[in-house]
Amino acid sequence: MGKKIKKEAEPPPKDVFDPLTIESKKAATVVLMLNSPEEEILAKACEAIYRFALKGEENKATLLELGAVEPLTKLLTHEDKIVRRNATMIFGILASNNDVKKLLRELDVMNSVIAQLAPEEEVVIHEFASLCLANMSAEYTSKVQIFEHGGLEPLIRLLSSPDPDVKKNSIECIYNLAQDFQCRATIQELNAIPSILELLKSEYPIIQLLALKTLGVITNDKESRAMLRDSQGMDLLIKILETKELNDLHIEALAVIANCLEDMDTMVLIQQTGGLKKLLAFAENSTIPDIQKNAAKAITKAAYDPENRKLFHEQEVEKCLIALLSSESDGTKIAASQAISAMCEHSGSKEFFNHQGIPQLIQLLKSDNEEVREAAALALANLTTCNPANANAAAEADAIDPLINTLSSKRDGAIANAATVLTNMATQEALRGSIQSRDVMGALLAPLRSANTVVQSKAALAVAATACDAEARAELRNSGGLEPLVELLRSKNDEVRRHASWAMTVCASDELMATELCRLGALDILEEINLSVSRKNKFSEAAYNKLLNNNLSLKYSQTGYLSSSNIIGDGFYDYGRINPGTKLLPLKDLCLQEPNDIRAILLVNSKSSDVSPPPSTEDKSSDIGYGRSISSSSSLRRASKEKTSYHFSAGVGSPTEEKSEPTSGRNTALSKGTTKEKGLRKGRGKKEEEKVKEEEELITVPKWAGEGSPEKEWYPPFDPDFCVYVYEVTKSILPINSIKEQIEALAKYVAEKMGGTIPKDKLQDFSWELHISELKFQLKSNVIPIGHIKKGIFYHRALLFKALADKIGIGCSLIRGEYGRAWNEVKLMNKSQKGVIGGLPPPEVYLVDLMFHPGGLIKLKSREADLYRFL
Repeated sequence: MGKKIKKEAEPPPKDVFDPLTIESKKAATVVLMLNSPEEEILAKACEAIYRFALKGEENKATLLELGAVEPLTKLLTHEDKIVRRNATMIFGILASNNDVKKLLRELDVMNSVIAQLAPEEEVVIHEFASLCLANMSAEYTSKVQIFEHGGLEPLIRLLSSPDPDVKKNSIECIYNLAQDFQCRATIQELNAIPSILELLKSEYPIIQLLALKTLGVITNDKESRAMLRDSQGMDLLIKILETKELNDLHIEALAVIANCLEDMDTMVLIQQTGGLKKLLAFAENSTIPDIQKNAAKAITKAAYDPENRKLFHEQEVEKCLIALLSSESDGTKIAASQAISAMCEHSGSKEFFNHQGIPQLIQLLKSDNEEVREAAALALANLTTCNPANANAAAEADAIDPLINTLSSKRDGAIANAATVLTNMATQEALRGSIQSRDVMGALLAPLRSANTVVQSKAALAVAATACDAEARAELRNSGGLEPLVELLRSKNDEVRRHASWAMTVCASDELMATELCRLGALDILEEINLSVSRKNKFSEAAYNKLLNNNLSLKYSQTGYLSSSNIIGDGFYDYGRINPGTKLLPLKDLCLQEPNDIRAILLVNSKSSDVSPPPSTEDKSSDIGYGRSISSSSSLRRASKEKTSYHFSAGVGSPTEEKSEPTSGRNTALSKGTTKEKGLRKGRGKKEEEKVKEEEELITVPKWAGEGSPEKEWYPPFDPDFCVYVYEVTKSILPINSIKEQIEALAKYVAEKMGGTIPKDKLQDFSWELHISELKFQLKSNVIPIGHIKKGIFYHRALLFKALADKIGIGCSLIRGEYGRAWNEVKLMNKSQKGVIGGLPPPEVYLVDLMFHPGGLIKLKSREADLYRFL
C-alpha cells in the first residue's frame, strides 16, 4: 500500500470578502451600520443602539444628532423580524424625547408603528410599539395622526393582552386619546368600556389607575355612562371604595362616580342597591382630604339634576355636607360649599340649612383663603335667594359685617356673591336698616367700578336694594357712588345696563338725587338707550320716566303728557314739542336769547329771587297747596301792592292797550311802564328816580343776582300775576267742598284771565298771536311768564289750569295735541254707578272745556271721537 497524501483545503473564492469581526466604541460608527444591507449587522447595530438609548436622555439626543432616526424608520418595515423588532424597541425608548417626537411626526412613521400592533406580531413588538404610541400621544398633533391611521382599534384589542406592559402602554395611550371628543365617540363605538373595566381587576395599581382615569374622561358622555352602568361598572367602583387597601384609587374612583351620578338611571340604580348611602358614609368618615373633596364634587355634579337632589335629600346628604364644612382642608370646604349651593335648589334642603349650615358658612367668610370665602358666599347667596327665613338666619349669625368685608375681596366671584347675599337680605326693611348702618354704600363703590361685568351687575342690584331710604341715597351721593352708577349705563352688557337702570329708578325718588343724576348725564344716556331697539329694556324706560318726572319741562316737551301726579312747580317751562334725541336748552339759555320767530316759551314761576334762591330744577316744595311760594316774605302782598301802584297789565289789559315802553332788561318780566308811570317820573327829582329804581329792583329779577362771587347766580323771571292767581284761587276756590265744582270754577277763572269765552266760529278772529308777539317784544325774550298772557288759546289755558290745579290739590292731567291744541283731563266718581262687589266704581274721565263753554265737563266715552268733536 502506498502512503496516504493529506488533501489540502480549498482557498476561498476570490470574489468573497473574508469575515471581519469589529468592536466599535463610537455610537457614530454604529449609526453608520444602520445603512448596511446585512440583517445580522442591522440586528446587532439596533441592539447596541437600544442599549445606548436606555442609558439616558443625553444619549437619545446624541442619536438624534447623529442622524440615527431616519434610517431606523426604514427598518420598521424590514423583512427580517429580528431587525424589525429591534428597531421597534428603539423607537419605544426614543419617543420619550420631545425632539425625536417632532421628527417622527415630520417623517410620518405613525402608520408603520401602528402596523406593529398586528395580532401576529410578537408580544415584545406589541410592548414597544404601544410604548412608542403612548409617548407620542401626549401631544395633540400625534393624537390626530394616531386616530386618523386607525390606531384606536388595535390599542383596544391589546387591552386583553396577557402582558401587563402591553396593557399599561395601551390604556395610557387610550387615556391620552380620550381627551379629544372624536376619539371618545370612537372608543364608545368600539365597545371599549368592558375591556377597560376588566383592567380594574388587575393586580398592578398603575393599570387600575390609568383605567379609572380613562373612565373618568369617557364618562363625561351620556352614552358612555349608560354603557358603564349596563356593564355593572358601578358595582366595581363601589367595591374599590369599600376596599381600604385600594385607598390610592379612591380619588379617581370618586371622579368616575361623580360623572355617573349625573345620569338619573345610574342614580336610581346606586340608590336602590345601597351604594348611595355607602358613598355618603364614605365621604363623611374618610380622613383623606382629597377623597372628601372628590366626594363633595361628586355630590355637586349630581345635584344639578332635580331628581338627583330629591334622592340626595332623602339620604340626608345635608348632614354629610355640614360635616365636610368642618374639615381642616380648604379644598374640602370649597367643595362642600359648592355642593350646598347645588342642593339649595331643593326647597327641603334649603329649609334644613336654615337650622344648620348657615353659621358654619358665615365663619368661612372670615377665612384667609379667598377661594373659601368665594365658595361660602356662593352658598349663602343661593340659600338666601327668595328665602326670607334664611336671610334672617344669616343676619342672626352676624353675617352682615363679614359680607361687607368680602366686598373688598380680590376675587370677583366672592364680591359678586357677597353683593347678592346683601341684596337678598335688604329686601326686608329691618335687615336693610342694619346693612345701611354699616356703610354699605361706601363698600359698594369699588365693585361698581370693577371691570368684571358680573360684579358690576350684582353691585348695581345691591344699590337698588339698599338705596330705598332717603338717608341711604344721600350716603350714596355723598360717597361719590352716582358717577360709577351712571357710567354703568354705557355698558355693553345687557344685565349691567338693566340693573344700573333699576338702581337709577330707585335713586331718582329724591329730587336732589334726580338733579345730580341729570347733571351727570344719566338722562341723556337713558334717552340714547331707549332709542335703541336692541339696548333698551323695561328698567331703562322706567328710570328715564322717573328722571323725567323730576324734569317735567323736558317730559312735557318730549312726551306731550303730564299726569295728575306730575305736579308743576316753579321754574317749569313749556318749550313746545321736541323730537326724541333733541336737547332741550336750559331755561337760563332760553331767557338770554334774543326774541325770534320760534313759538313763545311759557314759564310758570311764582317765586321771587329775594325770597330764597331757587334750585336749578323745579322746586317741588311749592307743589303742596300754595305754601312757601306765596307766603314767604309776603311776595304775593308785594305783587298785589305793585299791581295797584304801577298798574301792571294784569289788571289793565294787553301791553298794546297800555301803550307802554318795552322794558330795558331781557329778564325784567314785571316792570311794564305805563303812561301814568312816565308822567310821574317826569316830575320827580334825581333822588326820587333812584328811589323808584330801587323799588323796581325789589319786584323785578335782574339778569344776575348774588353776593360776593364773580359769577353771580341767575334766577328765572318772577311772575307776580301768577302769584295773584294762586292767591285768588286758594282763597276762593280751595274752600269749595265739591271737586266737580272746584274744577268748574277754576275753568271759568282760567278762561276769564285768558280772554274769556271764545265761540267756535269766532276762534279764527281771536288775535292771540299778535298779543304774544307784543309780549315777546316788550319783554325782549322768547320766554313769557304765564301770568302775562291775557289772550290765550288751548295750550295757554291748559297749562295755566294745570299749574293752578296743582297748587290747590285738584288732580288733572295736561295733554298736548296737534296744531296748538292742548287740554286737561280729570277723573270724577259717578255716585250713581254701581261698582264691583265690595268696592267703588271706576272713575270716569272728563275733558275740561276752557274755551267754548268754560267750566263744562265733557265725558270721554269714545276718546278719539269726543276729542275730535271738541277740538
